[in-house]
Amino acid sequence: MQHAWSVPVAKGEVPPSGRHFNIIADEHARAAVARLAGVVDLPRLGASFDLTPHRDNGLRVIDRVSAAVTQTCSVSLESMTSEVTEEVDLVFLPSPAEASGPTRREVEVLLEDEPELLIDGKIDLGGIATEFLMLGINPYPRKADSLFEAPRVESKSPGHFSALARLGKGTQEE
Repeated sequence: MQHAWSVPVAKGEVPPSGRHFNIIADEHARAAVARLAGVVDLPRLGASFDLTPHRDNGLRVIDRVSAAVTQTCSVSLESMTSEVTEEVDLVFLPSPAEASGPTRREVEVLLEDEPELLIDGKIDLGGIATEFLMLGINPYPRKADSLFEAPRVESKSPGHFSALARLGKGTQEE
């Protein structure tokens, strides 16, 4: 699967002791991810990942994705930039047809979350970063000083409860 930002890593590139990756999206990748995420701009997008072998045939990816995201304030409609940081903790395993070792059913019992699949023995760190960034973007961003004030509507009618108010006054006078 092609992603807006692709940084493929093969399972064979990760030694038994693990491997650390710091990845930073270039201008082209940031623009593509911004379009995909529906935001105005991504001035900064990067990720730090620790990859370690998981059991005999998988990979575990942990650490974080961070970005500066420019969006339109949902109240004032002004441009605003906010920080997004998302923690990542994923396990990737071969598809059941490719797996050697425990069956998928045995693996599901051992893990809380459904594992992701290794595709042709690879994972895409750029794709992971993009997905987690999109999870962290606020769908209704609001500048700290923006307040929504509903317009005051002057009503010429006495309102639904005016009759009750008159009844209440009438019983108190008697």
